[in-house]
Amino acid sequence: MSIRLFAAAAILAVMPGTVSAADLDGAALAWPWAIPFCGLLLSIAVLPLAAPSLWHHHYGKIALAWALAIILPFVASFGFATAFAAIWHTMAAEYIPFLILLGSLFTIAGGVYVKGNLHGSPKTNTALLAVGTGIASVTGTTGAAMLLIRPVLRANDERRHNAHVVIFFIFLVANIGGSLTPLGDPPLFLGFLKGVGFFWPTIHLFLPMLTVTVILLVAFYALDSWFYHRDENFKAKYDPTPDAPLSIEGKVNILLLGGVVAAVLMSGLWKPGIAWNIAGTVIELQGVARDVILLALAWLSLKITPPGCREANAFSWGPIQEVAKLFFGIFVTIVPVIAMLKAGKDGAFAGVVAAVTNQDGTPNAAMYFWLTGILSSFLDNAPTYLVFFNTAGGDPATLMGPLATTLAAISAGAVFMGANTYIGNAPNFMVKAVAEENGVKMPSFFGYMLWSIAFLIPCFILVDLVFFL
Repeated sequence: MSIRLFAAAAILAVMPGTVSAADLDGAALAWPWAIPFCGLLLSIAVLPLAAPSLWHHHYGKIALAWALAIILPFVASFGFATAFAAIWHTMAAEYIPFLILLGSLFTIAGGVYVKGNLHGSPKTNTALLAVGTGIASVTGTTGAAMLLIRPVLRANDERRHNAHVVIFFIFLVANIGGSLTPLGDPPLFLGFLKGVGFFWPTIHLFLPMLTVTVILLVAFYALDSWFYHRDENFKAKYDPTPDAPLSIEGKVNILLLGGVVAAVLMSGLWKPGIAWNIAGTVIELQGVARDVILLALAWLSLKITPPGCREANAFSWGPIQEVAKLFFGIFVTIVPVIAMLKAGKDGAFAGVVAAVTNQDGTPNAAMYFWLTGILSSFLDNAPTYLVFFNTAGGDPATLMGPLATTLAAISAGAVFMGANTYIGNAPNFMVKAVAEENGVKMPSFFGYMLWSIAFLIPCFILVDLVFFL
């Protein structure tokens, strides 16, 4: 799958094209251009319930069909050059680096096997969630999620009620825990590349992140205790993974995860000034070097990790393949949506842009928080962050200074509210897929949203009242 993807990317790279991706004028697009994106979201939400066999066997084709529903009309309406430039830009500048980063973290973390097993008591589960939340800003939400999801699943595999453990895992480890550094979540990394200081999120998002984390951990402990006592009447006949002392195998992958962190950090700090304009998209040397290093680290992990580690983890390529296929469709169909948002008051979504501005022209931090967050729940949170970063002026010095509250609101909205849906952040889907592969009955798309509305939205209302009003 990945070889074919990168071969296709290489072919695209050498095709002639001089039109810039910026030539796609969002002001010229009407709202129906958002229909394929909405259709893909509805497919993800409805088809696993309405037609599970069709979805399981053909979700990649369905995602491709919705992508073609954008690509073909683009070519017909704007010509091949403009359509190619827009799609190529999102592939080269966003999707391929996104997939390489996620794929490398998924591959390397999958080689770390936590041998032994803990008993999935409320105290143990809460501690595991707290540890995962704590390391997510260092290893990235994908790295932390893939490192810990299997030990968490093993700890709870004899319990009758365990889906809630995975749901809170997605809330905390796959999203909110990544809010303190650019390494934690893609939106903050994009801000770092735009000039936001490396430790700026650590300082300005620490208290909002701590507030939400503490509330969710307390709520989880209470809920898990209730389910745990209910499960006492439904004990499994045997524990598939009996309790045993913990040890770590495949430790070399921990060093490789450190290499991933170093490569990502390097790409933000090293500015050699070398770049290539390929079909209208600027490809910088530091980005290419980062992606090559990440692929090399993933390859090295496959070569030097003892085979038993991945077998013990029940490692498979299914979760990352699902992410690759579905997010290909999302990244393509999101192109006109982002263009219309970037058009500001001249675009079809002018009401969204107007909503984040006070009558005196100053930014409304609370509205930035909610609109960035709501859109990040359904769009990819990285380009959504960039849209509102630019809407707020786009000057990092101003946003880190006089408009620090606005930048904090944009950052928190993008990172925190990626937890609202399965598609808000890529690790959400990966965790869900791994859990289902291990027999956990995860809620549907809308079923998951009921959990996020019940537990996350009250936390976000509190964060808004305390930090952004």
